[in-house]
Amino acid sequence: MKEFILIIDDDKDICKLLGIYLGNEGYRYLACENARKAMDVLEHYQVDLILLDVMMPGIDGISACLKIRETNKMPIIFMSAKSEDMDIIQGLTAGGDDYVARPFKPIELLTRIKAQLRRYKQYNETKMPAHTLQVDDLTVDTQSRQAWVSGREVRLTRKEYDILEYMLRNRGQVLTMSQIYEAVWHEESFHSENAVMMHIANLRSKLNWDGVHPDFIRTCWGRGYQIWQTGE
Repeated sequence: MKEFILIIDDDKDICKLLGIYLGNEGYRYLACENARKAMDVLEHYQVDLILLDVMMPGIDGISACLKIRETNKMPIIFMSAKSEDMDIIQGLTAGGDDYVARPFKPIELLTRIKAQLRRYKQYNETKMPAHTLQVDDLTVDTQSRQAWVSGREVRLTRKEYDILEYMLRNRGQVLTMSQIYEAVWHEESFHSENAVMMHIANLRSKLNWDGVHPDFIRTCWGRGYQIWQTGE
C-alpha cells in the first residue's frame, strides 16, 4: 500500500493542488485546514509523512510541529513563503525534516517527499522488534498478542489472533482451511470449513475497521487463504 500523507494547510487551493500531485504518484492523502483537526487525524491514523504550512490561523506550523514531535516521529516537511535563513532554521529546530519555499516546483517537492519516506522506511526497518510482524498498515506484537491497523488497536478473539499470527508467519503461502484449523485448534480437521470461514470473515471485518483498508487476507479459490502485501 502506498504511504499516507497528511497535508496541514489553511489554503484550500494549495491543498487541492497538492492532492493532485500526490494522487498522480499513487499516494494516499488527507488535507486538514488547521492543526487541531490534524491532531485528531494523528490519533486515529498511521501517517507516514506530513506537509505542514508555517503560517496558519490559530496554532501556527512551528507550534504544531513541536506538539506533533511529542508523540510522533514521521517526517515533516515545512512549506512556506518565508524563506529567510532564520525561518528555515526555526522550522528545522522545531523538528522539521525539510523546508520547501513557495512557490515550489512539483517535481522538487515530490523528490523531497520520496527521499524522506525512503529514510523513514529504512529507519523503521532497523527499529522493528524481533517479536513484531508487519504487512502494510497491519502490525502484530507476538509477545502481547495485540494487533494494530494504521496505529489503531484491533480487538481480536483468541482464535482470530491465532489465525492472524499463523498466517503472518507463513506470509505468501496459500494455506488450506485444514492447515489453518490444525495449526490453531490443534486437532485434526474434520468438516472444519465452516469454523475457519467464520473466523476469517470476522477477522477481515475487524482489520478493515474504517472501510478503506485493503483485504489483507486473500482468498485463493479452491485452495485456501493467503496473507499478502499490496504490490505482491
